[in-house]
Amino acid sequence: MHVPDGFIDAPTSAAAGVVAAAAVAVSLRGARRELDERTAPLAGLVAAFIFAVQMLNFPVAAGTSGHLLGGALAAILVGPYTGVLCVSVVLLMQGILFADGGLTALGVNITVMGCVTTVVAYAVFRGLVKVLPRTRRSVTAASFVAAVLSVPAAALAFTLIYWIGGTTDVPIGKVATAMVGVHVLIGIGEAAITALTVGAVIAVRPDLVYGARGLQQKLKLRVNGELVDVPAAEGARTAPVAARTSRRTLWLSGLATSLVLAGVVSFYASANPDGLEKVAADKGIDAKVEDHAAADSPLADYGVKDVDNARLSGGLAGVIGVGVTIVAGTGVFWAVRRRRTSEPVTPVSTSV
Repeated sequence: MHVPDGFIDAPTSAAAGVVAAAAVAVSLRGARRELDERTAPLAGLVAAFIFAVQMLNFPVAAGTSGHLLGGALAAILVGPYTGVLCVSVVLLMQGILFADGGLTALGVNITVMGCVTTVVAYAVFRGLVKVLPRTRRSVTAASFVAAVLSVPAAALAFTLIYWIGGTTDVPIGKVATAMVGVHVLIGIGEAAITALTVGAVIAVRPDLVYGARGLQQKLKLRVNGELVDVPAAEGARTAPVAARTSRRTLWLSGLATSLVLAGVVSFYASANPDGLEKVAADKGIDAKVEDHAAADSPLADYGVKDVDNARLSGGLAGVIGVGVTIVAGTGVFWAVRRRRTSEPVTPVSTSV
């Protein structure tokens, strides 16, 4: 759903840029409360992982593909404010280095792919975990539903922006029907990736998953060789779910996975146009599309310039993208974390 230059007129793009800038500013402040010395490195890794998985277009219908948007995944793993920043970092790297998503449309893309997906997904997720049992399965199931709904919500957001400032005269009803229809299917793929990833992290380090904070397990006793739950009266105390691996191991495993996905698996991704590209071509939305300002970038279109071997070119581009994204993301999140720790504590008066 990377909107290119030329789909949306200049005034609307500028207004979306203001909305996106405000959302990023609010998220920078909110992320100070979400990040600590444990989760700041994880946030940079989440951004790199989203970049890598977005290279893996999967087929969803005849001649159409989709890819992860990442808002739901980021919000559940590292928090909604930090999630907006994660997706924004990815979109910025993609737009500047890889000519993916227009530079004048950066505000539109951050608003649609960063803000809408994150806000909708986290609102749905929080609503579900409040009524479901606080178990790993419940968190994973809530992640699936939240991710499913976040994608068509983003499609509707784009449709609204197109209705306000689209550069072509296409009936808005046709755009809405086509966008929502294909992105419901893409949402299923998004949900599967999100649920699998959240479930995998919860299995080894539930304490690092923002959406699973407070996840508890009942104390158990061994009776006649079998483990049984402690009765409620005695089991008022509950124990935090234990971590099964170190943060360093998790981080290195996540980085290795991202590099393999971007550097190797991406070569086998679907070459079909994604949901927005397909709808734009079918409905004529792309009639006034403009060339990307970074079309001459050495990494444009996810390939390394002057490297003739397609597999090697795409793999190198993916590895470079993961590296640049994790460095940029980790730098941003460490700066936010340091800003929080360096803020003076305001004394509170106890006088009546």
